[in-house]
Amino acid sequence: MNAVYDPPPEPKDRPKSLARPRDAATLILLRRDDDTPRVLMGRRSSGHDFMPDKYVFPGGRVDAQDGRTPALSELAACEEEALRTQARRRPRAFALTAVRETFEETGLMIGREAEGPASPPKGWDQFFDQNVAPCLKNLSFVGRAVTPPYRPKRFDARFFLADAADALVDDRPPVDGAELVDLKWFTLEDAVQLDLPSVTRFMLGEIGERVAKPDTGLRPFFLRWSRSGHRMERL
Repeated sequence: MNAVYDPPPEPKDRPKSLARPRDAATLILLRRDDDTPRVLMGRRSSGHDFMPDKYVFPGGRVDAQDGRTPALSELAACEEEALRTQARRRPRAFALTAVRETFEETGLMIGREAEGPASPPKGWDQFFDQNVAPCLKNLSFVGRAVTPPYRPKRFDARFFLADAADALVDDRPPVDGAELVDLKWFTLEDAVQLDLPSVTRFMLGEIGERVAKPDTGLRPFFLRWSRSGHRMERL
């Protein structure tokens, strides 16, 4: 499966002013407990004004408290170094956002059983109420993508990959919620047949390459807009 980025066409009517991208993070959970690897994806609600009805990985905006949330383990040094490229936040903030958003949108928990802080950071109460603390050591930074400037809502998203068997606290099933429905573990071949944003389709290609050739040392990608159009480079 080749990772080829096919950006959506530009709209005929561009916005008069460009929206500033908001920091976000996404987590791709990979299961290898079957003959064919599978990833967790869900369909965004029809009520969303950003990519309604598209199938995506769990994720969302970075909250101010995410970077200050305690964790049992931190990112590997090489992951932190790659995340620091042109970043306004601490690397761990993006990883913790991916953990929090995955819990909020699917009910799945990235961490280990542990006693939480007496006063959890805002937005983390329900997570720590489960007597689980987040772990970041099993998260790998695989890429970054910035929404094109002609879109009315823009995100500067960091994508993480984690093996579900290592990262999840238990084997509970994902639960549909207000943000994502039809949550399932899809094979990569089935996933590319879904109604996907172009960046998600690109991500599936990246994951396919990493699964097929785990020892190639593929560097994280960076998808962004330049004066000459969309550009992809390795960090």
